[in-house]
Amino acid sequence: MSNSSSITEFLLLTFADTRELQLLHFALFLAIYLAALLGNGLILTAVACDQRLHIPMYFFLLNLALLDLGCISTTLPKAMANSLWDTRAISYSGCAAQVFFFFLFSAEYSLLTIMSYDRYVAICKPLHYGTLLGSRACAQMAAAAWSCGFFNAVLHTADTFSLPLCRGNAVDQFFCEIPQILKLSCIDSYLREVGFLMFSAFLGFGCFVFIMLSYVQIFMAVLRMPSEQGLHKIFSTCLPHLFVVSLFLSTVIFGYLKTPSISSPSLDLVVAVLYSVVPPVVNPLIYSIRNKELRDAVRKVASWMFLNTDKFLLFLQK
Repeated sequence: MSNSSSITEFLLLTFADTRELQLLHFALFLAIYLAALLGNGLILTAVACDQRLHIPMYFFLLNLALLDLGCISTTLPKAMANSLWDTRAISYSGCAAQVFFFFLFSAEYSLLTIMSYDRYVAICKPLHYGTLLGSRACAQMAAAAWSCGFFNAVLHTADTFSLPLCRGNAVDQFFCEIPQILKLSCIDSYLREVGFLMFSAFLGFGCFVFIMLSYVQIFMAVLRMPSEQGLHKIFSTCLPHLFVVSLFLSTVIFGYLKTPSISSPSLDLVVAVLYSVVPPVVNPLIYSIRNKELRDAVRKVASWMFLNTDKFLLFLQK
């Protein structure tokens, strides 16, 4: 029987056994990662550079893009390196870092809750929008979301890696995920961490209720509006957010709350890809497709980058 003090590395789940398929997975994940970097990077640049987007909604979207970049950068680079170099190993400290940063970027859910409040105030209380969502209030709410993610990350990381690990070091996932690490712990010692996970699920359910109540009031207010142009503008900002919330929740809930009877390494792998890789890639598309202001700003940034490639590379080198 080994314990956590004797473990110096973990073995992650591989996507394929043959070298050709490993290289194919590397190329696929590299394309996905570059797409996420490009999409979220364009949103960050557009919001930062376009004065028209210096309003609370786009400030929160900028924070969401940062979280998405951090989330996908926590998991994919190591998976790509393992596929490229034909290895499964990740160091003990590297595994702990993955758990910490993955839970840090769980601040995304808190941020999505704040973004629903932003849409609620903008549509249901437009006259109070400047008062309730001033620059200081927005900064405080964003800081609160990041702080929640940090506290969550410290709590779960410290508790998970304080447990004795008695069942080897093979993690049945392509990154270090708490439910998979708990399977390596002693039978009687992991209940505390399960309790913390349930506490996080309870807080997440509270956020879900807040988001749903906000949108019930939003849709009730929308139905009373006579202007079709106003309706179109509201739906162009609300529907992308609601879709992102649904995508995030459905994949995370299924990944963490599915019953053991339907659990399998292949299914767990697919679900993990859905909630850790897909949202950071599709979120920029969801927000930019229906939002004309953001789409125009992103198009301008992209055009400037491609037309001034030399200047852009020189800027990056400074």
